[in-house]
Amino acid sequence: MLKLTDDDFKRLVEYMKKNYGINLEKKRVLIEGRLSNTIERRGFNSFKEFIDFAFADRTGGETIALVNKLTTNHTFFMREPEHFEYLKTVILPYIRDNNKTKDINIWCAASSTGQEPYTILMTILDFFGTQLPLWRITFQATDLDTDVLKKAIDGIYEEEGLKDVPKSWLMNYFTKLPGGMYQVNDKLRKMITFKKFNLMDSIPSGRPFDFISCRNVMIYFDTDTKNNLIERFYDVMKEGGYFYVGHAENVPKTSRFTYIKPAVYRRLAKKM
Repeated sequence: MLKLTDDDFKRLVEYMKKNYGINLEKKRVLIEGRLSNTIERRGFNSFKEFIDFAFADRTGGETIALVNKLTTNHTFFMREPEHFEYLKTVILPYIRDNNKTKDINIWCAASSTGQEPYTILMTILDFFGTQLPLWRITFQATDLDTDVLKKAIDGIYEEEGLKDVPKSWLMNYFTKLPGGMYQVNDKLRKMITFKKFNLMDSIPSGRPFDFISCRNVMIYFDTDTKNNLIERFYDVMKEGGYFYVGHAENVPKTSRFTYIKPAVYRRLAKKM
């Protein structure tokens, strides 16, 4: 296996931190493990040769491939299930009772291969039931990794990965495919707009969000990058809106968000 020199390691760490906010300072072994085989298979003799080539590619394709290799996309359906229970029992009832326009705006900011946004959507569909046609749901799901976004858009998953999915969901929201695979129904897949987005970029202004989920990604950011991103989330959140982080993450006490319970925060409405 190829080994990183100190200079090559520094170049990669600085590049990922500057452009994507991802801190790989303690991930030297991870970098070597994920890139060595690819580099050798493509005929490069060292990390330096590959890095020089990738950074010189003006199409951006090589750097995108590099980022895809170095980002972590571990996810599964119903991950941290208490979040979805809270969505069903607290957040959605609040939206139902306080949203006069019946217009819901949702953002899953680290969609990975799609299990999280689809779980959120199926929770919403179950909650509203026959009243769903009365509501307009705008749902965007973003990720930095273009490879996982393709999988999310296809919505095809192995049966083993659906073991925690309620049986009623499998019947109502999935189609069984040959070879033990299941695909999220076309109607549901069309309800979510999946697209590439770098969380270091400015968040486009528009209708504020009722609910934002950014779980298990900020753990890879340094403190300043994370705190800055949290405040930018706050700026695009509707008053009364809810914000999720992963249970291994936290929002600083200096944030404008109000702590509700572990991994759940809120932009409270201004007092009159």
